[in-house]
Amino acid sequence: MAWKRKNGGSPGRGVAGGDEEEKVPRGHVPMVASGGGDGERVLVPVRLLSDPSVAELLDMAAQRYGYCQPGVLRVPCDAGHFRRVLDGAMHRCGISSSA
Repeated sequence: MAWKRKNGGSPGRGVAGGDEEEKVPRGHVPMVASGGGDGERVLVPVRLLSDPSVAELLDMAAQRYGYCQPGVLRVPCDAGHFRRVLDGAMHRCGISSSA
């Protein structure tokens, strides 16, 4: 899983710019852990979305931001907690952390 600190308003990085951030591998969903500040972007394997812990974070996101979030899906927790949840989900789904 690739983690990247979200770039907050640097020049040349508009919504349509930044090829690096627009490339999402097949079978992944881009998400941002935004417990405060800009957050961190991570590509989450689709298989993890059905994990109960990840589903709980998605429910929290729906409650806080609604279902019509523009852009990348934001999850209302800090990056450390999001990493722990995803690591646990990966372990339960049998996905190696290098995937």
